[in-house]
Amino acid sequence: MHQFNFETTALHAQQIEEVTYLRLAKSIGTPFYAYSCAQLKHDLQKLMSTMPEELNFLYSLKANPNMSLVNVIHQQGVGCEVCSLTELETALCAGASARDIIFVGPGKSDSELARCVDLGIKAVVVESLGELQRLETMAAQTGKSQAFAFRINPNFTSEKARLVMSGKPRQFGIDEDVVINALNHLDRYPHLTLAGIHVYLGTRILLAEAVIDNTRNILSLAEHIEAKLSHPLSFVDIGGGLGIPYYPKEQFLDLDATAQGLAPLITQFQANHPDTRLIMELGRYIVARAGIFVTTVRDIKSSKGKTFAICDGGSNCHGAAAGIAIRKNFPIKRLGAASDAEHSEDYMITGPLCTPTDLIGNAVTLPQLQVGDLIGVFHSGAYGPTASPVNFLSFGQPAEVLIDGDTAIQIRQPEHLKHVLAQQLPMPVQLVSATHSAVK
Repeated sequence: MHQFNFETTALHAQQIEEVTYLRLAKSIGTPFYAYSCAQLKHDLQKLMSTMPEELNFLYSLKANPNMSLVNVIHQQGVGCEVCSLTELETALCAGASARDIIFVGPGKSDSELARCVDLGIKAVVVESLGELQRLETMAAQTGKSQAFAFRINPNFTSEKARLVMSGKPRQFGIDEDVVINALNHLDRYPHLTLAGIHVYLGTRILLAEAVIDNTRNILSLAEHIEAKLSHPLSFVDIGGGLGIPYYPKEQFLDLDATAQGLAPLITQFQANHPDTRLIMELGRYIVARAGIFVTTVRDIKSSKGKTFAICDGGSNCHGAAAGIAIRKNFPIKRLGAASDAEHSEDYMITGPLCTPTDLIGNAVTLPQLQVGDLIGVFHSGAYGPTASPVNFLSFGQPAEVLIDGDTAIQIRQPEHLKHVLAQQLPMPVQLVSATHSAVK
């Protein structure tokens, strides 16, 4: 087992800020997610103070859409990137104004597009020409104008991203050549205004040169597009995808080197395009280190040479740790006071599910565990419950709590039996005409 370099963090093995995990577990029960307000602000402020000041930042709610966290992030001067109607309404409830929000994602519904037009959000990022036409129809029906941006699937790619999102056949965005051709026909959309372009090449990027290369290519594409327009672009969204290390041998992104490499590119672009804002959207980089998943050991057993620590929360609460996106171990520790155990042991850490895929830690070396011990999975603030099969075996959502100094605020109630069953009470369906549109 390699030792993981946690770097400076407000989350320790005994406590998160000034609150111990034991007190939290006794107060709200396990499993739960806890988030450090101090760590969240620290990581965001470090990002904003290090990167070129011309960059504007948006928070991608898909990483963690909890309203309280979005509120803390927005208070630091960060806008919102949303991908569903619920995320849009969450951003508004968290204090973001419509002009601070862009709506991204394939397959937007008519009701989502209509709400965007009604609010007049900063931009609807369209992902197909069909979606562009539907947006025009929505705007025409209301007599309103709406800004939009093309999400472009470019001819270049980023092979250094852990998860490549563009530059290859993807459901995301519109192929570059199609966008270039569409620029000649913008008069077909009189109620829409092309405000910008959006390119998201990939995620979990840990190499400064990859971020720099991506940005150089995207800004070059933006210049090529703007040269074909009669007006300057309002913004260019260069994506982001900045990663954090999850397992041994991964290194933190060198933020200083990233900023130094971006600075001349951005300075030159802004000199040529002073009216165009540059946007970087981030989710994981902002919230991941601020969160920890806490679960209790319910049973310990040996099976054919391996020792299993079976916990009350597993892949149903933390699908990312179980390998939905990453299969190597997240940083995992036994929580609480130092163990009196003289020996360490390798544990297979599982949850309570009836599936062999319920494995959130593979051969993790820990002090000898006992039933009742708390296990912490660090770097869990992003894609925790939001990307987990929380309804498997009907366990439901885990609790979430925000820690600020010595104060704990529960920001999500866990789903209990009555709530789960109430959602399944039979109700008659009011059937509509077979000619009624199914798109909502």
